[in-house]
Amino acid sequence: MRLIESKDNALFKRVQRLAHDRREVDGAEQRVWLEGIHLCQMWLEHRGLPELAVFELDRHSDELLELARFLPGRACVTFSASLMNAVSQVGQGQGVGFVVRVPRATQWTVPSGRALLLDQVQDPGNVGTVLRTAVAVGLEAVYLTPGCASVWSQKVLRSAQGAHFSIQLHEQVDGADLLVKAGLPVLVTSLEQGATDLYETALPDAGVWVFGNEGQGVSPALAALASQRLFIPQAPGVESLNVAIATALCLYEQRRQHRA
Repeated sequence: MRLIESKDNALFKRVQRLAHDRREVDGAEQRVWLEGIHLCQMWLEHRGLPELAVFELDRHSDELLELARFLPGRACVTFSASLMNAVSQVGQGQGVGFVVRVPRATQWTVPSGRALLLDQVQDPGNVGTVLRTAVAVGLEAVYLTPGCASVWSQKVLRSAQGAHFSIQLHEQVDGADLLVKAGLPVLVTSLEQGATDLYETALPDAGVWVFGNEGQGVSPALAALASQRLFIPQAPGVESLNVAIATALCLYEQRRQHRA
């Protein structure tokens, strides 16, 4: 592997830009940085070889050696410890990162079963946790409106822990257009009068859940398209739940009701 030790090296500077969420756009694709053994393993399992693999000099483990075994030498470089620390987005790096190509936001496909629409959810940790939950319950796809945190940002990637590679993801989606074209039941959480208790309501097997912005909730235009409005019962005096927690409760209740 080629060793890079200078902070003035062009390849190092490129990787550093990617690691700080300055993605490179190339036609219908974009390049992003995946950091850590788990994400790199998930990429190899689901997507194949990376464009570039970066290993840290003198960092050795059985997992790293096994990972390197699957990679051609031409696709690998080694960074000195100081350079790897400069690109790392976590307190203690794991000694490896990939530069990979992923699709840009393009035309989305209409869901046919269970799906989820995030409406201007801005916190990357929330978005990543929602993606991880969506995979765990077997959702078909997650759609994100403009204003949501980018699914390929470093914080979302770390929070989702590889969920990106097991579900359809569609960004920059016109939420109202999606809900109308899908023709599926639309489920929205609400604290307004007329909403029914999540645990006392028969939920459809197929449908699109809509969860909104951390501070303002689902936008009125999307809420108006709801087939069912539901509330999650809480102790007196509690104003609301974190959007990622609310999403998990709703998705698992739907799954519980329709277990085979």
